[in-house]
Amino acid sequence: MEFKIPTETVELPSKGLLYPEGHPLAAGTIEMKYMTAKEEDILSNQNYIKKGTVIEKLLQSLIVTEVEFNSILIGDIDAIMVAARVLSYGKDYKFTYLGNTVEVNLAALGNKEIDENLYTRGENEFTFKLPKSGNEITFRLLTQGDDKAIAREIEGLKKINKDNVAEVSTRLKYMITSINGSRDRADVRKYVDGFMLASDARALREKYKRVSPGIDLSTEVESLDGEQEVVDIPIGVTFFWPDA
Repeated sequence: MEFKIPTETVELPSKGLLYPEGHPLAAGTIEMKYMTAKEEDILSNQNYIKKGTVIEKLLQSLIVTEVEFNSILIGDIDAIMVAARVLSYGKDYKFTYLGNTVEVNLAALGNKEIDENLYTRGENEFTFKLPKSGNEITFRLLTQGDDKAIAREIEGLKKINKDNVAEVSTRLKYMITSINGSRDRADVRKYVDGFMLASDARALREKYKRVSPGIDLSTEVESLDGEQEVVDIPIGVTFFWPDA
């Protein structure tokens, strides 16, 4: 007896513009299936939860499109997570903030506004002149695979020196693809470690944020003084299954 699980086509915030020609996501969409009991087993897997891989395992199981998971842009991953939650448990999501229950309509979340004129179709690289030093760099938007590599490198640095977090500089080393025309990774790392000005690093992060596609995961809540403030919607295992 043959059983079929319904699927949906999800539009990606990147619109596929930053993926190379021939990439499965270059069309700007991804196909996903509805969650089953198999995926609920993944969500409750304590081994995955302890390793911090539960969300990755879940999304890999839900994605129908044949795509290398590590090649997906982080901004698209966020949209895929929200789509997975809506398809599986509906659009209504509640979380607690300062003792109050906040209700969010996930289906109403919009994508970040991006200027597509800044993109060259099929190329994930941008040129930026650092405002203080005048050095010219190129940088790229990070993928899921980059994010994992960064986490591993940071963890390795902690084992050598538990006080050496170096999260900001490590992320910059993966973002920057060239410095003044040199694509030598040793040159990039040397520059970030010893010569990159803090103001230039901040300017680069702001530029990165402006060109990075993604879903707007912020919502308004009431603060302790009764004023409205904007906070990020928390996403974790309970985002999919409060009892997990």
